Amino acid sequence: MNVLVRFILTGGVSVSCLLCPRLRAEEVALPALKVEGNHLVTLSGEAVNLHGVDIPSLEWSQGDHLSNSLAVASDWGANIIRLPLSQDRWFGHTPERQDGGEHYRKVVEDFVGMSAARKCYVILDLHWSDGGVWGEYIGQHNMPDDNSVPFWTEVSTKFANNPNILFDIYNEPHDVSWEVWRNGGKVKDKNTKADPDGTLEYDTPGMQKLLDVCRAQGAKNVVIAGGVDWAYDLRGIAKGYALKDTNGYGVIYDTHIYPMKEWYSHGGTTSQDWDNIIMSTGRKYPVMIGEFGNGTNNYEAQVLDFAKTNNLPWVAWCLHPHARPCLIKDWQYTTTKYGATVKDALRDAPEK
Repeated sequence: MNVLVRFILTGGVSVSCLLCPRLRAEEVALPALKVEGNHLVTLSGEAVNLHGVDIPSLEWSQGDHLSNSLAVASDWGANIIRLPLSQDRWFGHTPERQDGGEHYRKVVEDFVGMSAARKCYVILDLHWSDGGVWGEYIGQHNMPDDNSVPFWTEVSTKFANNPNILFDIYNEPHDVSWEVWRNGGKVKDKNTKADPDGTLEYDTPGMQKLLDVCRAQGAKNVVIAGGVDWAYDLRGIAKGYALKDTNGYGVIYDTHIYPMKEWYSHGGTTSQDWDNIIMSTGRKYPVMIGEFGNGTNNYEAQVLDFAKTNNLPWVAWCLHPHARPCLIKDWQYTTTKYGATVKDALRDAPEK
C-alpha cells in the first residue's frame, strides 16, 4: 500500500500454525480463471464475483496470525485473499531465520492449501523487493529489480496452473514512465540507506518481462499488473502500454484507491475522476481494485459503490491491526468502523 499510510511492524512477530489436512485436488480446487473481454470468468465462461481482503505481514516477517485471519476473512464472506510477499524472505535473505527460506515457503504453501479448502482464491503479491541487492534495502520500491526474476521463476513454477492462484507481479509501481513500467530500464529510488546521497539506482526488468518469466515456466495463471502512481493510475494501459500475453489466461490491471490521491473539480462536483483514471482502461481491459482504504465522507463506501457499479473485483486493505488502514482493532478481530463497512459489503456481495 502507499507509504503514506503504511505502518511497518517490527519485532515481536507471531507465526501462525498453518497445518491443515491433505485434501485431494478435486476436493479443494476452485474453477481456474481467465480473461474474457474486460472481465474475469471461469474457463467454461461462467461469471465470477471476487471480493476479499489483503492479509499482510509476510512482507515484513514470517507471518502474523495467518490461519486465524484466513478463517475470519472466509467467515466474513471473502472469496479471494491478497497475500503480500517478500522476495528476500522467499529465498531466506533476511536475519529472522537461517534456513534459506524453507520455512517461509512452507508457510505460503500451507496458506494456499488452507485457502483452497475454504474456497478462497489467493493472489500471490510481490510486495517487497530489494533494489537488486539481496538482503539489503528490503522494502517497497519504485519497481521490481533483477532479483524479482528468480522470484517469479520459482513462484510461477511452484504454483503453475494451480486454479486457486493469481500472480500479482509487483506491488504499486511509482515514479516511472509507462515505457519503463512496461519494458524496463534504469530506476532511481529515494532510499536513506543508499550511499552516497540517499539515491538507490538499479535496473528493472519491467512488467512485461515478469509476465514473460511466468509464462516461460508453463504457468497460465491470470497475472495482475498494477498501474503507475502507486498502482492507482491505469490510463497508460488504454494508451498503448497494455501487456502482451499470448500463452496464458490473461492479465487484469490493478488500481489502489486511497483518499490522498489528487481530486478534480467537474462543474459543481469534486471527485478523483475514477472514470478517467481507472475506467478509461476498464472499458476495454479487465480491472480490479487490489487495495483501498477509508476516509472522510464515508470514502470506503464510495469505493465499494464504484466497484459495484462497474462490476469490478475488489480487495480491501487490510486484515491486520497494525498496518493501516486497518479493518480490525486487535487480534480478537474487533472491527473498526471501516472494517464493519467492508464486512457488511462482503456479506452482501453476490457470488456471481
